[in-house]
Amino acid sequence: MQFPMNRRAFLGSTGGLLLAGGVAARPLKAAEEAGWPAMPLVRVYVVYLGTGGAWPKPEFDAPKEIEEKFAPYLAQVQERLGDVEFVGGDLIRNHARLAEDMLPKIEESRADAILVVHLAFGDAVPFAVFAGSGRPVGIYSQPFSGHDWMYVPRLQKQGLRLILAASRDLAEIDRVVALLRVPVRMKQTKIILVGNPGCAAGTGAAKDFGLVRAKLGPEVIQVTPPEFVKIHESIDVKAAEKEAQSQWISQAKEIVEPSREEIVKSCKTYLAMKKVMLEHGAQAITVKCLGGIPIGTLGYPCLGFSRLLDDGLVGACEADVDSTLTMLMFLYGFGLPGFITDPLIDTAKNAVIHAHCVAPTKMRGPASERLPFSLRSHRDDNRGASLEVFMDKDLGEKVTWAKIANLDTILVTTGTIVEVCDFDDRGCRTQVVTEVENARALFANWGGGVLPDDMMTLLHRVLFYGDHVDNVRDMAHLMGLKVLLEGKEMGDLPASQEKT
Repeated sequence: MQFPMNRRAFLGSTGGLLLAGGVAARPLKAAEEAGWPAMPLVRVYVVYLGTGGAWPKPEFDAPKEIEEKFAPYLAQVQERLGDVEFVGGDLIRNHARLAEDMLPKIEESRADAILVVHLAFGDAVPFAVFAGSGRPVGIYSQPFSGHDWMYVPRLQKQGLRLILAASRDLAEIDRVVALLRVPVRMKQTKIILVGNPGCAAGTGAAKDFGLVRAKLGPEVIQVTPPEFVKIHESIDVKAAEKEAQSQWISQAKEIVEPSREEIVKSCKTYLAMKKVMLEHGAQAITVKCLGGIPIGTLGYPCLGFSRLLDDGLVGACEADVDSTLTMLMFLYGFGLPGFITDPLIDTAKNAVIHAHCVAPTKMRGPASERLPFSLRSHRDDNRGASLEVFMDKDLGEKVTWAKIANLDTILVTTGTIVEVCDFDDRGCRTQVVTEVENARALFANWGGGVLPDDMMTLLHRVLFYGDHVDNVRDMAHLMGLKVLLEGKEMGDLPASQEKT
């Protein structure tokens, strides 16, 4: 079965735009345009499962349905997503032995993931066979294809990494395939951590880089502050001045505290971050920015983080590995940047205030317009250059905030933007108020029982535009994570972290 489209056509596809189901087309396109090399196409092996029988009907013609319906549609999916390549296309009877016979062929194809188009009645054992290959599996099952769908939640509870879309809507195929990219991309990812050895912040598991690699995929590369200062010194000041003028000074709504010198210093740090990321082939960077780097020399990295987020990459504060991983997963699945926040609860308003001194200016993704912003000092010490991003135009926007914990759980909550703070000049520069279902329940159950007492780890969340809870559940199954709705569900803190 052929899914015609060459690599040039792939790389010319529209990127960063949200498709049906809240997933993104080619989320890394903006990064490529900013100078990052393209990541490999995600190879997805297609298996058509079921040739007929009582369901859908005795006279069912599977080859005809594939030729007239599914193969053309998958060619469109391939083009829309822009960073996947379908291979295979075998039609087999819905039988475990035949699924097992497919595994060597799938292995030979070097496929990263498997898409099963469920056509006819069986017992779901082939689903388990394909998931047992070690590849993430997505299943599309239209109504009347059989009753195999019933067994998928049971297989998921056994730890098999598969998801199923049971729907008559073919657009669900786009969503499933887009989510299959996430575990594949995570394994291809490198994260730069700038700081001294032992500076990583977060849950205990996230500070063990071997565990991060084994459980979620990314490789963490440590760069010490002296090494980073040398890279900073190598940056041409004229390039930093150009960056400062074109990206920040000329586009700011207002420049309140920072001098031009401070802004240029921060832009030099951005260019140094970009240089070290490109040297290592990294898609994310996190910096021990509070107390871990020489601010007098480097300034704060806030402008650089925002710039990276706007370009479809990840820049994360405070060496927070859990939040960095969260941002990467949402980037690969939904093409969205994350706003790391210090949340505050306002029970009288049934609200959570999200605040930090840095935020993306393109909260809807790299293809969107920049939000208005002012250049400010960092509020903790009134030094350097940071950002006040104004989200006033997005009142009423649904948002999701999330955080990976212990490499095995993701906390998730939703809300609605109802206000941008202007009642007091306190706290971090960028602030937004979100109405929630039950602020008192969030207060009482903050952390879902899975976060340690360490202040930053218990505090930080990452806010994204849109309601992504259903997709997060599917993404979590593919990544081997449990989902906890914060404020509603509780988990258990690993014994090793009870006193961290």
